[in-house]
Amino acid sequence: MSEFITLTYQGNTYQFPVVTGTEGEKAFDISTLRGQTGLITLDPGFANTGSCSSAITFMDGEKGILRYRGIPVEQLAEKATFKETAYLLINGKLPNREELRAFSVMLNDHSLVHEDMRAFYQNFPRASHPMGILSAMVNALRSFYPTLENMQEEINITVTRLLSKVRTLAAMSYKISLGHRVIYPRPDLAYCANFLNMMFDSPVKPYQIDSDVVEALRVFWILHADHEQNCSTSAVRVVGSGRVNLYAAISAGIAALWGPLHGGANQAVIEMLSHIVRDGNGLSKVIARAKDPNDPFRLYGFGHRVYKTYDPRAKIIRKVADKLLTKRNISDPLLDTAQRLEERARKDPYFIDHNLYPNVDFYSGIVLRAIGIPTNMFTVMFALGRLPGWIAQWKESIDDPNWKIARPRQVYIGMPQTEYVAIDDRR
Repeated sequence: MSEFITLTYQGNTYQFPVVTGTEGEKAFDISTLRGQTGLITLDPGFANTGSCSSAITFMDGEKGILRYRGIPVEQLAEKATFKETAYLLINGKLPNREELRAFSVMLNDHSLVHEDMRAFYQNFPRASHPMGILSAMVNALRSFYPTLENMQEEINITVTRLLSKVRTLAAMSYKISLGHRVIYPRPDLAYCANFLNMMFDSPVKPYQIDSDVVEALRVFWILHADHEQNCSTSAVRVVGSGRVNLYAAISAGIAALWGPLHGGANQAVIEMLSHIVRDGNGLSKVIARAKDPNDPFRLYGFGHRVYKTYDPRAKIIRKVADKLLTKRNISDPLLDTAQRLEERARKDPYFIDHNLYPNVDFYSGIVLRAIGIPTNMFTVMFALGRLPGWIAQWKESIDDPNWKIARPRQVYIGMPQTEYVAIDDRR
């Protein structure tokens, strides 16, 4: 039996169908609302608005559930490679052995970057943030790799180009920022190990591949691979709805991810923890400020727009941080401070009442520090992990038979009609 929501307005009654997702989540379809009633909805921040139907990622914020294509993120973090996870998100299923081999070959074949792109790097100011550079370079890829005649072939090749070349571009940006020789991808290294080698190898100090570091990066990227309709993913979908090329849509996603309330939060956590360590009584001060309603201070790494319980990714990345630092015999005061802060927060009624549990950003920065990633590259690392999800979301929207260009409405609260006043008559 079909379900409906009934709306009564000015004596008239309207019905809107209820849509039920595969996990029981319900929404009512208001696509005909304005046409029927003349009304629109007002939902600042879209907290109660479903912008699309999607088969990619399922989240339950109350229960702390995250699944990619139905598979719990815990299982993928434990068992899958990052390439498998990327293939799953983009193609809707895990690859068989032959499909994974073919995917790996394509990633290797498209890993090099056009040499002319190196000149771009030299023209960015030295103080440029890597995220701004990465966004510009991804957009520039379209100029170097024009459209193919076959649409499906174009999408497949463009997808593998992005997954492989963006990784190369990120490592290049780091090397060039140091004035060091660019390290090219190696065909004998897997995806994660290849990136680490491009980042840290040197003619005078060859990089030793550490399986523990590779493992930590693998898990980090899988945990960040997709997260439903967040700010950056929505940006990819909105820009992509104009039927722009994939490079432009991903560039928009990178720009949206940049801010401290989104992808930049892991960097903000590290800076916050560093401040606490420098201040002898910093922990108590930070907790007091976080609880003060009149203080604009933000406690980074706690709370989440969707999760009202412990972020499932945070549980995994915390174990990764503990394991990596222990096995590499790294003593990091920031980890100790993070653990003490979490312990105090989880016992504090204020944090419990406000659902302020650690999120994935709280420990991910510590993992990146242990790997050797400089702080200004943290958000870039997030972008590399989120790339498969952005691609999958763009592809899904392109294939959607009910596609429409994104065009939100607004409630105008400005001046009513006002007559033009000549400049000599203005006060």
